Amino acid sequence: MKQKWISILISGILLIGCLTGCNNGAANSSEPESASPSSTQTPTDTSSSEGKNSGEKTSAPVFDFESRTVMLNSGYEMPIAGLGTYALSDEECYNSVTALLEAGGRLVDTAHIYGNEAAVGRAVRDSDVPREEIFVITKLYPNQFANAEEAIEEALAKLDIEYIDMMLLHHPGENDVEAYKAMEKAVEEGKIRSIGLSNWYVEELTEFLPQVTITPALVQNEIHPYYQENDVIPFIQEKGIVMQGWYPFGGRGHTAELLGDEVISEIAEDYGVTSAQVILRWNLQKSVVVIPGSSNPDHIRENLDLFGFELTDEEMERINALDRGEKHDWY
Repeated sequence: MKQKWISILISGILLIGCLTGCNNGAANSSEPESASPSSTQTPTDTSSSEGKNSGEKTSAPVFDFESRTVMLNSGYEMPIAGLGTYALSDEECYNSVTALLEAGGRLVDTAHIYGNEAAVGRAVRDSDVPREEIFVITKLYPNQFANAEEAIEEALAKLDIEYIDMMLLHHPGENDVEAYKAMEKAVEEGKIRSIGLSNWYVEELTEFLPQVTITPALVQNEIHPYYQENDVIPFIQEKGIVMQGWYPFGGRGHTAELLGDEVISEIAEDYGVTSAQVILRWNLQKSVVVIPGSSNPDHIRENLDLFGFELTDEEMERINALDRGEKHDWY
């Protein structure tokens, strides 16, 4: 009898040890790799929690102010400050992108509707900067959604830069879900690395996201001190999606008023910087990527020089208090 109980006890100990070892093995196999991918590496596998549209709340993207980048849920790094090319004509666009790259900037935003994708691509190809260090965003316009696969091929041909770092849908429209699925297919084929949306807000995202497989890596909306989207930004960021703002200076017809705002001007004077730099820094500290447009090389350099000062919590609150809910474009 005594030997029988000893045998049972030993069997129990062995069983417990086996279960513990199996559980440890499962935990270890699910741990993510520690190395973060650069633009030249295969992206981190995000199929379990990032990139795929699981519908679950994930951690908000974190800006790295030392490298001046943010890690997208697609596994690629993106610069947090760059250049928008809206309204820049062909040669003007080429010169502006060239000035950006020469000044150390690496993020360029274009779109089919801007009519300057070819100029952006030419500037990238003519630059001495390695292609893998440059991040190019373009967009499909709603009149392209019905033939999205063809539109993607058109963008690839116009840019002629091997692949597209990120493609967005420019704003909601008929066949937008189908167009997004065409972009998902292009990601699988290696033609596009990351995909996202422009001018999607809480209501639109709530309806759209359950219909697609890959969670957008980025949402690009109008954001400036007079239109801050303080309800939209956290809604987006809590899903692990990076927020990017256009019209950071308020847009045409509103720029002079915003740059001359007494609160912003006073803060700028205290730091010995421009009002534009204060507005862009305010965006960055809210984890909003900035893509101010300019054809002036001096302004392009200035708009990248955002890392030599930091706004205090009080200064951030003073700018936050300027919100009027005043949207300056119809998107």
